[in-house]
Amino acid sequence: MFKNEVVKAVVCVSVLLSAGKVSAKPNTAADAVKQHILVAPVDGLSPDFIRGADVSMLGEIEKNGGKFYNAQGNEDDLFAILKENGVDWIRLRLWNNPVNERDVYANGKVLSRKGEPSGGGNNNLELDIRLAQRAKKAGMKILLDFHYSDTWADPSKQKTPAAWRDMDAKQLDKAVESFTEDCIKKMDKAGVRPDMVQIGNELNGGMMWPLGKTWKGKTDTDIGGMDGFISLLKSASKGVRAAQGKDGRIKIMIHLADGGDNNLYMSMFDPITAAKVDFDVIGLSFYPYWHGALANLKNNMTLIGEKYGKEMIVAETAYAFTEDDGDGMGNAFVVYSDDENGYVPSVQGQATEVRDIIDTVSHVKNGTGVFYWEPDWIPVKGAGWRTGEGNNWENQAMFDFTGHALPSLAVFNLVYGKGAFTNRAGGSAANASSFAPYSAEKVEVKTMPGQAPKLPAKIKVVYENDAEHPGEIVWDKHDWAAEKNEGVVQVQGTVKDSTFRVTADVTVSNQVNLVTDPSWESGKLGAWVLDGPANVCFAENNKSNARTGKWTYKYWLDSGFKSTLSRTFKGIPNGTYTYSLWAMGGGGEKSIRIFAADFDGAEKQLTADVKNTGWKNWKQYTVSNIKVTDGQVTIGIYLDTNAGNWGNFDDVELYMEKK
Repeated sequence: MFKNEVVKAVVCVSVLLSAGKVSAKPNTAADAVKQHILVAPVDGLSPDFIRGADVSMLGEIEKNGGKFYNAQGNEDDLFAILKENGVDWIRLRLWNNPVNERDVYANGKVLSRKGEPSGGGNNNLELDIRLAQRAKKAGMKILLDFHYSDTWADPSKQKTPAAWRDMDAKQLDKAVESFTEDCIKKMDKAGVRPDMVQIGNELNGGMMWPLGKTWKGKTDTDIGGMDGFISLLKSASKGVRAAQGKDGRIKIMIHLADGGDNNLYMSMFDPITAAKVDFDVIGLSFYPYWHGALANLKNNMTLIGEKYGKEMIVAETAYAFTEDDGDGMGNAFVVYSDDENGYVPSVQGQATEVRDIIDTVSHVKNGTGVFYWEPDWIPVKGAGWRTGEGNNWENQAMFDFTGHALPSLAVFNLVYGKGAFTNRAGGSAANASSFAPYSAEKVEVKTMPGQAPKLPAKIKVVYENDAEHPGEIVWDKHDWAAEKNEGVVQVQGTVKDSTFRVTADVTVSNQVNLVTDPSWESGKLGAWVLDGPANVCFAENNKSNARTGKWTYKYWLDSGFKSTLSRTFKGIPNGTYTYSLWAMGGGGEKSIRIFAADFDGAEKQLTADVKNTGWKNWKQYTVSNIKVTDGQVTIGIYLDTNAGNWGNFDDVELYMEKK
């Protein structure tokens, strides 16, 4: 059954704003080192504020021929380059035994064999000691990041080391304590006693699953729950305290991802603190393109700082200096932009993102530092996420694809108002106190002849530091009553408190879109009726998946399904109509089609097939010549998918064609 929507034949004004699509262009990787960047100093920044970098990939990069070059264009030690640019802490991850348990396959081919190094840095204790010795020699402090795994540990996976997998809870607690103590003592003996230790990495759902897993999935038969997780944390903490000896306290960090999610942090740290786990620092991962607005980070840090009284450090952040792909593997980065903030993927944008993270953290009580995740991870064959794979992080390094330091690396000095330079390639880094606008999002507005359009009071503006912020627009006066003919009229405005001019394209047309909320910006399906699984087909709030605005109609499931989303309009004038929408997705469905039905008193249906061809490959699909004879029409989207299919729909239109 279709839900009816009555549409009265009244004069309407339609506004179409292509939110977030600005004309600022990302840098190319080839020109990145030549860029000129400006950074505003951070007011009141403590000289003790931690400016760190995780360079855990370095051993594997250098082993496979990677080299690094300073601002003078000379090959240099990475730690010397980082130190010169203001980095004073180094973070190193530690895996128990980073070798493959079994052969690793991808696309039917063997990537690496059982027993071979797993890749991703191959960070065992021996390698980390060598890297730490170089960091200490350069005058840096060390944050040691225990993953308690043989491979990557993060919110989606916390795999217990193979050597510990058959242990019961008591045995695992003892192994964690002993391993932690032993590793720190060996580092101390080698002259590289860590200054801070992370007991686990991005522990949103616990660690060392299943005994330390806090949530039960569909395939889990038994888990340790929060009690098991806390027991492991206490064991790890005991290991640190047993190893620290008489040379001073080693700070202990407990680290979660999703740094803007206060509910997550409260749900984890309430029981952790209630159980009196011994730790000093709350670590947060915050990648703006995954974790949201800086306001969310500030709010979360403010609340958890007040509640738990611990130091807080952003243990991971990064941003892209280019959208180019250095090794053909693609990039993990997605362009970030919310209603308040955004950054161009450029050397300048990268520096501004880091500066803004430092500014945010330093102005929260007990906010004591920021670590950039893998500024060294340039595209070097053999130094990938795992042995045999490439690297999809290289466009977020702070060196270009050939290892030359980018001007953005100087941000760690520039936040203190020092460190300006010009490099050998002609690029530069300097301080600035204000930034003028230089670009703005495209504004497209639709109105009826003789009527004034609804022009937006604010639009997203890009400033000279490649940050995007809402700018108030003062629009020029225009005699809209005189615009009787159909066509496109351009009207200009000025960004308030500047001389920067913007333009809106106003389409004057008798064709009015009858679809209210055409891109689901209400966050609801509204008048649309879903015949299918609501947990699979839904309105999604994800700007990176939207053509305009932030919301779309989304579908995804790891098994095949069928569904129909439809919307019925009644009381519309008879005539010939066109129905269109935009779609994108991964492709591979059995069938996707849009349709128009119930428009002529018969069972006739007009359709158009939809074929998705990849992420952000938006295409418009149209059903035209819909001859409405009884004052109503139903439009819709039909899906018949295979396992794992996904896609998004946006910007639906239904309008009467010209007579």
